[in-house]
Amino acid sequence: MAMASGVSAGPVLQLTSFRRVPGSRLLPRRAATGAPAGNFFVKRGLVYNRRSYHHFLPSKQRGGLQAAVLPVAPPILDDEEKRKQMAEDFGFTQIGEELPDSVTLKDVMDTLPKEVFEINDVKAWTSVLISVTSYALGLFFIAKSPWYLLPLAWAWTGTAVTGFFVIGHDCAHKSFSRNKLVEDIVGTLAFMPLIYPYEPWRFKHDRHHAKTNMLVEDTAWQPVWQKEIESSPFLRKAIIFGYGPIRPWMSIAHWLIWHFDLKKFRPNEVPRVKISLASVFAFMAIVWPLIILKSGLVGWLKFWFMPWMVYHFWMSTFTMVHHTAPHIPFKSSEEWNAAQAQLNGTVHCNYPQWIEILCHDINVHVPHHISPKIPSYNLRAAYDSIKQNWGKYVNEANWNWRLMKTILTRCHVYDKERYYVPFDELAPEESQPIKFLRKFMPDYA
Repeated sequence: MAMASGVSAGPVLQLTSFRRVPGSRLLPRRAATGAPAGNFFVKRGLVYNRRSYHHFLPSKQRGGLQAAVLPVAPPILDDEEKRKQMAEDFGFTQIGEELPDSVTLKDVMDTLPKEVFEINDVKAWTSVLISVTSYALGLFFIAKSPWYLLPLAWAWTGTAVTGFFVIGHDCAHKSFSRNKLVEDIVGTLAFMPLIYPYEPWRFKHDRHHAKTNMLVEDTAWQPVWQKEIESSPFLRKAIIFGYGPIRPWMSIAHWLIWHFDLKKFRPNEVPRVKISLASVFAFMAIVWPLIILKSGLVGWLKFWFMPWMVYHFWMSTFTMVHHTAPHIPFKSSEEWNAAQAQLNGTVHCNYPQWIEILCHDINVHVPHHISPKIPSYNLRAAYDSIKQNWGKYVNEANWNWRLMKTILTRCHVYDKERYYVPFDELAPEESQPIKFLRKFMPDYA
């Protein structure tokens, strides 16, 4: 077993044996990202005291990218000490054990109390009252605030309107009301201020639940494929920015790509899709001109656009935190396991209490993926049950800088063995945005 000289003794986090080949060198990983002179690729490696050392062999370059073969083992979840170390490194409070293959999603669902599935009309309409009242308060706050308080007003109002989305989300999952017509109407109205077509989103979101963290099939987030960043320099730079600095707003791209193209829907879905599109276009045709007529274009920016941008910040952030971490894999359909994807592949993240209230506990997300039929106001009771019965398998975090930094700087290109490869390992010269985030984002957990 070879060991890099000058490395102090300490606990080995991951150690992979390798055979030295004459003429090769043993270098830290950072040399891999800055060693184009020798045209190396990584053959084998070890990780010692949080530093990676790799064995380099000659390689060719493809499309300006280093062709990297990085068979570093994926996170090992059956080692408690390793999970604790990973949790600290990634910004989690707990990283769960891997759920046994023999456990089915029905096994987990059967342990939930029946009452968590019950629809309560009073609680459902109370959530509507909370969202409408908090949104109206936010608009009042925007109208009365001096310029230096507007960011606070936008943060509140955008978070409040995110609650509208969660109400529509419950309607789409048939967990808001026993009356399905009421759910369709409330869902459509709740999504209209967001310019979000309700039925197109519902159709695609159902697929996200059916195929959570399945390669190609999941309609929420997907890791980047290496062939995508090799296709052209322009696309590579766009993807690096999209999965780096602007990732907290990438739901805008998702919104545009997935929800307005009739070709993306089955023929039997198209009539309902057209109704939703007509609804959001009607909102734009009526409400936007009224805002501009009353307060000008600046008023449109203040009262609609900036809260909408805050909403998309939460939409993007919630979605990526729910299912993205260095230890959570995307798998092919042949390898995919429903129970593991929904229980192991979903993160419970605690946010400040005011956000949890305005967003109706949507981030108590594990039970929602065990069964989307659980109403938002019952998610905490359902999660208490999951903790009692399956607690050692769940992933938990408190929203923090380190968690966001981990996602934005590590979780990029799909790799079957490592799960993710960061952009700056594959395209170091074009990954300045990632290097900037790595250097300047706070690392507080």
